[in-house]
Amino acid sequence: MERKICPSDITREQFETIRPFLEEVKKKTKPRKHDLYDIFCAILYILKSCFQWNMLSSDYPSYKTVHYYFQIWGKKKNKKTSSVLEAVLKKMVEEERMKNDRNSSASMGIVDAQSVKNVHTAREKVYDAGKEVSSIKRHIIVDTNGLPNALAVTTANVTDRKGAIEAIETNKKYFKRVKKILVDGGYSRENFASEVKKILKAETEIAKRNELKKFTVIPKRWVVERSFSWLEKRRRLWKNCERALNASL
Repeated sequence: MERKICPSDITREQFETIRPFLEEVKKKTKPRKHDLYDIFCAILYILKSCFQWNMLSSDYPSYKTVHYYFQIWGKKKNKKTSSVLEAVLKKMVEEERMKNDRNSSASMGIVDAQSVKNVHTAREKVYDAGKEVSSIKRHIIVDTNGLPNALAVTTANVTDRKGAIEAIETNKKYFKRVKKILVDGGYSRENFASEVKKILKAETEIAKRNELKKFTVIPKRWVVERSFSWLEKRRRLWKNCERALNASL
């Protein structure tokens, strides 16, 4: 019996483009009991609805099965490698760029970080002295359309500059065409620009609010702020309730 379509589902056609990535992790030695499409859509359902894993709708495979696949798809061999879910994201971003008649990889990256409050279930609890909360940080690098090209999640005590460098190092093979990185004043230390130059051979451009004299939207900076608002359409991302940073990522 076919399950009901949920608003958080992607289409079968969209899934077929990423199926090879997901199948590569756990090769079948016998026929699968569950369709990977249903498992992937179940993860999207949890992300959108913010239910606990054991409250997953009965329309999907059991929550233990879904959570098992979420763990193996999100696992990283080390800090400098990407998980399967990150590879899936890159594939979807490349396809979206090509649909818009653009090169599959970006020539400019826009960087920013966002603090997210922890709840009691989070293991990585570090106090953010600047914002006076227990939180994690999401570091994101987007293209000029706001599509995410690199992500990193760290504890709150990691500086924005260090988190951005971590995201760049992990994803540098996708940044071969990047010529410029746009940041705000929080990344203005000289060593950040030199690190970017060393890793990507790209220039760093700093947009400073204090040079604008009055309130106005900083050119291109609004793009990354919009990307954060896209993330927050997923209720599970409003706060950090994951035990491990890798699950948050």
